[in-house]
Amino acid sequence: MAVLNYYAVLEVSLQASQDEIKKSYRKLALQYHPDRNGGDGQAEQKIREVNAAYEILGDPDARKTYDRLRLGHVGPMVSRQEEESDESPSPGVVLERMERTLGEEARKQLFMVLMRKTGMIKEELRRIREEVIRVQGYDTFLDKVVTQCAEEGLKKLVTDELWQLRERLVDIAVEMVCSEVPGSFQGRPAIEAVRRALQEAYHQGWIHGYAQACELLYERR
Repeated sequence: MAVLNYYAVLEVSLQASQDEIKKSYRKLALQYHPDRNGGDGQAEQKIREVNAAYEILGDPDARKTYDRLRLGHVGPMVSRQEEESDESPSPGVVLERMERTLGEEARKQLFMVLMRKTGMIKEELRRIREEVIRVQGYDTFLDKVVTQCAEEGLKKLVTDELWQLRERLVDIAVEMVCSEVPGSFQGRPAIEAVRRALQEAYHQGWIHGYAQACELLYERR
């Protein structure tokens, strides 16, 4: 399985501007549109690839995340000992690295969402403070309560758009993981297990982003 390259799909360079990406997308979408290709299976596959690529590269924030995921794949974070070895990294190492990468992207994502909504942070801090005092009798930043409140808070904070973005990025990450260790994740059950692990890493990243934003504004009373 080849590493996904949305830039190649849209026939643009890595340095292409957003306008150049949009222009190329429109040209390719017209070229491979079903109405112009009368049931051509290759054209149908191509238009799906073009649309999927533009969903990511056409969104500046999603594009930045995609670039970081792709760079993380091209330049794996391995030790010097692993670099000098002729052996490929183990499937577990590859998956763990991608889990960390996705988790970090999700953390930054949720952190920025809350930083733009300080009123919402204050409301979340009120809930956290009330629950902490109920649990232990005094005010402090109690991690287990913050995590509990985060799980509830995500229901309000994570929009449909963010959910859809998560699934698109997880799809990319699954393909990258499987391409780096060919043959290691074979069959639907194995690939779905990879997907679930990456979805959970993304979810935990959201939790950490929530906790970081709340802790930044927390003041003990």
